[in-house]
Amino acid sequence: MNKEIKTDRLVLAPMTEKDEQAMVDILTNDEIKQTYMVPDYTEREKVAALFEKIKAISHTDGRFCVGIYKDGRLIGFMNETGVEVETIEIGYVIHPSHKNNGYATEALKAAITELFARGYKTIRAGFFEENIASRRVMEKAGMNKIDMTEEVEYRGKTHHCIYFEAVNNEK
Repeated sequence: MNKEIKTDRLVLAPMTEKDEQAMVDILTNDEIKQTYMVPDYTEREKVAALFEKIKAISHTDGRFCVGIYKDGRLIGFMNETGVEVETIEIGYVIHPSHKNNGYATEALKAAITELFARGYKTIRAGFFEENIASRRVMEKAGMNKIDMTEEVEYRGKTHHCIYFEAVNNEK
């Protein structure tokens, strides 16, 4: 099971049943769906089933998937989107009602520290070019732009995806 990661204001931890409604709110939020790739489910049962899968992964050894909690309430989550030997790619999202408070940066910094401690040498994340806020989060968390981009088709539009990395030079 993933252990709790505590920061000054947040806790990153596996999800529980009590998080279902907050996660449904995140997964169905129109603003989030513009830049975080989630299925466009309209039936609550499908969203609840997706939450159950994500929750189960958050309790799986060797996987990185955590809820982001502020004062005991789920405000976002972070998960691995790909793993290659010593490199892990992650995605993250904070509910729009909690943005502009530095929570994404704080959570990303904590995740980078944890993932380096787990032995990963490189932490990678990507964002759609128009998502300037996500770029700023990565920069503030100490990640650097790399020479890697991708064109991603999402919701009928092609997005230019830019990648950043944090590299552990101590190993």
